[in-house]
Amino acid sequence: QVKLVESGGDSVQSGGSLRLSCVASGKGYLPYCMAWFRQAPGKDRELVATIAPGGGAVTSYADSVGGRFAISQGAENMLYLDMRSLKPDDTAKYYCAATIAYGPGTWCQRRSKDDYQFWGQGTQVTVSS
Repeated sequence: QVKLVESGGDSVQSGGSLRLSCVASGKGYLPYCMAWFRQAPGKDRELVATIAPGGGAVTSYADSVGGRFAISQGAENMLYLDMRSLKPDDTAKYYCAATIAYGPGTWCQRRSKDDYQFWGQGTQVTVSS
């Protein structure tokens, strides 16, 4: 069973930056697509960014965050989301998610929310104007 734990959420002013972290345990030796989602009050959970397993990992981003957010993987099963130029519209609870990667890099980009089996509890990001 994969366990995901997020951290790094905070309250910041518009234009600020944050780094979210997610530590994954229980992945074993299987390759996983990893992703960040977010959910604002009263709205559906939406995909923010994805990253495929392996070196030179393929990434993808929602149009609303492209050029401002960067997803990356680190040692010890760490997943990061670097966020800059934050806007009030970025206010949401951010979730780390994982699903087994059954295909090469671009396969992860085509996964939807319903394809992800493992979820963290989320970390709150609040951006004030």
